[in-house]
Amino acid sequence: MAFLDELRAHPRFLLFLLAGTFSFAAPTAGLVVLSSEIVRSYPTAGSGADFAALALALLGLSATVPTLGAALVSGTLADRVNRLRLLRLVSLAALASLAGAALLLFFRPSAAIRSPGPAGFSLPVWVLLLFPLWAAMTAAATIFRPAFNASLPKLVPSLSLGRANGLIYGLTVAVGVVTWVAVGPITDSVGPVVALLLPISLFGASVVCLFRLNLELQEPRTTPRRSFLADAVEGYRFLGERRELLALTLGSLAINFLNAVAFVELPLYALDYLGSSTAFLGALFAVGSIGGGVGSYLIGRSKFEPHAGRLIAICVVPMGLSVVALPLLHSPILALGDMFLFGLFPGMVQTMFLAGVQGTVPNRILGRVFAADEVGSFGLVPVGQYAGGLATIALGLRSTYLIAGVGIVVVGLGLLALPVVARFRFVPERPKPVETSAGPSLPRALPEVPLGNPGDGPPPVR
Repeated sequence: MAFLDELRAHPRFLLFLLAGTFSFAAPTAGLVVLSSEIVRSYPTAGSGADFAALALALLGLSATVPTLGAALVSGTLADRVNRLRLLRLVSLAALASLAGAALLLFFRPSAAIRSPGPAGFSLPVWVLLLFPLWAAMTAAATIFRPAFNASLPKLVPSLSLGRANGLIYGLTVAVGVVTWVAVGPITDSVGPVVALLLPISLFGASVVCLFRLNLELQEPRTTPRRSFLADAVEGYRFLGERRELLALTLGSLAINFLNAVAFVELPLYALDYLGSSTAFLGALFAVGSIGGGVGSYLIGRSKFEPHAGRLIAICVVPMGLSVVALPLLHSPILALGDMFLFGLFPGMVQTMFLAGVQGTVPNRILGRVFAADEVGSFGLVPVGQYAGGLATIALGLRSTYLIAGVGIVVVGLGLLALPVVARFRFVPERPKPVETSAGPSLPRALPEVPLGNPGDGPPPVR
């Protein structure tokens, strides 16, 4: 196929693409298995649903300090140390953490410990032991993302950034869908330990790809080395000076908080509210990501760059409406369709934001800017997860989703009303012809992906 021939002509990007794809797809597959096992640890009658909701919230909350700590230093690490070495190390750490979770499920201590919360609430010992392993894996993923995203402009020119991000997102969806759909039936029929071997294999494949790469992914340092703190502050200073970036980051903070309030309880929605199975839970994740891949692919082929800020704000509104619709749908088929729409718009937002930052921020501080954005965008996600558990207990699943969805719509309309958001845009530069470039290692344009030919291959939300 012409497309595959072109990708083979970019072997470094192909390995980089696969490494990111496998690392981005693996955590969700692990979450499908682990969260469904947590829900099944509680009875379906009485207060079992409330206890399961709170246990899921605590799973997210357990990673709060490690994840925020990792986000605070991840960008500075990406800009100060060898990015390729950093990507290898954190991928190995994520692999070890998920393998530890599989061992924990294999032995699965049966005892339970009384925990703070509603009367009669307790946590199985295996869930308590799972918390630090989950925290380690999410912290590793948090360090991976800025280093990976900051490395992309070293491989492709700005003209290809939208298409490159679309390829990464799209292939993540392709790999993820197969894995996320597969782990549900495997969990139900064979067991969760065997199901976890799939995401463990993805992390292993990512490590193999990263160790096969041999290239420089960071800018050579041209300024005197400063303290770690001074370097870290520079990313936050840059973000504060770029008012359009700051507005989008603060908007993302609210959106991601509200999404966390709702979707921390997605396993409860699938298994209890709709009375379905782990396989259906995996299908919800898969269909949402298919929507994200389609959105990323479509926006990557458009000329979004001069209008990126406004388009991002516009996409947030239907994203919120899809959250509002989810608890109103009692049909699994309609729920799958709604999850596709929910994924479609974040996929567009993800691609536009990443390409806009990669195309306008100097590469020497790109990792720190991405990390500062992650702290600003995702800092309240663990709080949102815990709030989602408490809200579900107090108000019920339906009201929790409705409040979160309406809140997202309000944030989108607020971003659209801010003139500063419209300033988030850029005009990509065309790469120099290869024969006039100073050396064969300079980024080259990626191949075009023919529309309507999925056999050639598919075209992460921040």
